[in-house]
Amino acid sequence: MAFNTETMTINMGPQHPSTHGVLQLILELDGEVVQKATPHIGFLHRGTEKLSEHRTYHQVIPLTDRLDYLAPMSNNLGYVLAVEKLLGITDQIPERAKVIRVMMAELTRLKSHLVWLACHALDIGAMTVFLYCFRERENIMDFYEKISGARMTSNYFRVGGLSADLPEGIEAEIRAFAESMHGHVETYEGLLTGNKIWQKRTQGVGIISKEAAIDIGLTGASLRASGVDWDLRRDNPYSGYEDYDFVVPVREECDTWARYHVRLEEMRQSARLVLQALDKLQGLQGAPILADCPQICLPPKQDVVNTIEGLIHHFKIITEGFKPEPGEIYQGVEAPKGELGYYLVSDGSPRPLRMKIRPPSFVNLQALPQMVEGKMLADVVAVIGTLDIVLGEIDR
Repeated sequence: MAFNTETMTINMGPQHPSTHGVLQLILELDGEVVQKATPHIGFLHRGTEKLSEHRTYHQVIPLTDRLDYLAPMSNNLGYVLAVEKLLGITDQIPERAKVIRVMMAELTRLKSHLVWLACHALDIGAMTVFLYCFRERENIMDFYEKISGARMTSNYFRVGGLSADLPEGIEAEIRAFAESMHGHVETYEGLLTGNKIWQKRTQGVGIISKEAAIDIGLTGASLRASGVDWDLRRDNPYSGYEDYDFVVPVREECDTWARYHVRLEEMRQSARLVLQALDKLQGLQGAPILADCPQICLPPKQDVVNTIEGLIHHFKIITEGFKPEPGEIYQGVEAPKGELGYYLVSDGSPRPLRMKIRPPSFVNLQALPQMVEGKMLADVVAVIGTLDIVLGEIDR
């Protein structure tokens, strides 16, 4: 007796809890084997790049918070560096501002990786790690609130420096936290690395070769876990990263297991970078946090609150803006998920003529079909988690 078989097409999402945002996957299945996977995006589209054309350069900064909403200060950093490059004031940024930017960017990397590990482990069935990771993340959220006034959409960096100096006593709190992170990472590893279920769900799953990773344009941990030794902080440094000592972790297995190990080591290195930044800040107490460019830089929050003149100057610069020379630039930074780039075009007006964002999650998502086709349906969840995507910056 002959049996006829046919494939089945199902929707995974857009509300599936394991898709790390509003992502829809059209999966063609032969039993539980994925024959074809097609990502559908756009459910969170806000028109960020178009909105930027109708705002002054300062007014664009809050829009960047909402891209990768788990790493707002990394988004801020890439944008303000791009504007400073367009203005030609990169060399005028005070050292204290540069060091604080590095410290906050690495705390942001830790915060983002903690959410990745928590949710990735939970997707596969490990709940305890989720609770521990969010415990540590809460400490960083408290630092965010004390420093910027907001726990999530921080809007702390400014063109030319920072919106305010660090509050008194915060450096000691951050140091204690950074020193404790190595022990916390050991705890996460103790719960997962030797676990047979974790190994079965990650080893040999979601493989993408070095050549394919380069062809697609993967960046960040997903690229380094495929054997490509590339990190913008070291290879194209910005904000003084060339003055720090850190290791770029690289693995050769090319699978979910490798990406897990790369990000764990990145967490250790971020804690190490935070401690180095705190050491540098000890010799920069009382130093300026803004470039000496009064027609460009917003006054610090303390000055805005204390004087009417500061308040007037603040709103004048925000609404009237400044006028860079006509030209175009690109600035990339090593965000937690990979290379985050801003391409800015100026026509000499107070607003960008064009802003194009190169979001790492958008590019990394392109690898998903190649990583899951021919694999089991359950592996799709593990691969989405290991890519560490956020739909806010995919859709923009």
